[in-house]
Amino acid sequence: MTDPVQPEPSSSSLPRKPLVLIFIGMAGSGKSTLVDAIRLSLKANGKRVYTINLDPAVTYLSYRPNIDIRDTVNYKTVMSQYTLGPNGAILTSLNFFATKFDQVLQILEKKTNMDYILIDTPGQIEMFTWSASGQILTDALASSFPTVINYIIDTPRSQNPATFMSNMLYACSVMYKSKLPLQLLFNKVDIIPSQFIHDWMNDSDKLQSVLDQDDSYMSTLTHSMSLVLEEFYSTLKHASVSALSREGFEQLETLFEEGRKEYDEVFFPLMEEMKQERQKKQDSQQSKEFEKVLADYQAEKEQREIEPEKEAAERPIRFVGVPVQLGKEEEDEDVF
Repeated sequence: MTDPVQPEPSSSSLPRKPLVLIFIGMAGSGKSTLVDAIRLSLKANGKRVYTINLDPAVTYLSYRPNIDIRDTVNYKTVMSQYTLGPNGAILTSLNFFATKFDQVLQILEKKTNMDYILIDTPGQIEMFTWSASGQILTDALASSFPTVINYIIDTPRSQNPATFMSNMLYACSVMYKSKLPLQLLFNKVDIIPSQFIHDWMNDSDKLQSVLDQDDSYMSTLTHSMSLVLEEFYSTLKHASVSALSREGFEQLETLFEEGRKEYDEVFFPLMEEMKQERQKKQDSQQSKEFEKVLADYQAEKEQREIEPEKEAAERPIRFVGVPVQLGKEEEDEDVF
């Protein structure tokens, strides 16, 4: 009697991986404070949260991360040992940490009971978003877990249209470089409401009315960028929050899960397609290299077969038992 065929497990029955949330933002945007507030809010809602700090230069955190780059790399020692400035030391520290990140992934793979993994990044945003180590860390996380990038914007500073547009431009570059879902978090709305930002994002005429009050070249440039980027930032998911008053936190969990869905439906298939394309190119390159090696081997083999025949053709003919002296004329006999 044959055993019945066991049905393959459906995707719904497979263990649900934790969602990785990478938080990036300009220095002073309240990034680390917001990460801690979100951590506490998610835990209060019964969610299991794991935290990672990737800022080697931070001197104080209001929370204790589960994994801290400062436990692996000493930022000040790197600065003095390699004679580096602050930014160079941060970049070098990230490079060192990236070489050991496979061990971090092994730890995270075992945290199947977690709901969220929060990643706090350096305040010098370019050190993470535009460095090779930052790209390696992001790609490693995104290839193993559903990953969403949260770009934190300082709402009071964004009252300046040029600052607002700079943030939108940077957010655009981060999304296209990382190829991951990106969400905007307008922080510090307890100081000033973010309604003016929503108006600018949804209606370019309202932004233009503010820019008309300034006749400088920066106003013209900002208006031109707004026309180019309007289609980009008008479709971005965003939320207005305050790390201090916890305003807007009730919508964050829904926003994060929308990011997970976007990753599963859009970005993960794209990553798989890119991975297959890279594999095809690699296989094609290996095939070409193999054909080249095979051609070189055949040419060398034919050369070895031709050389003995050539040597035999050039060898002088010698008759057995008859001495031969080549190049010497016979001497004339003396006549008496």
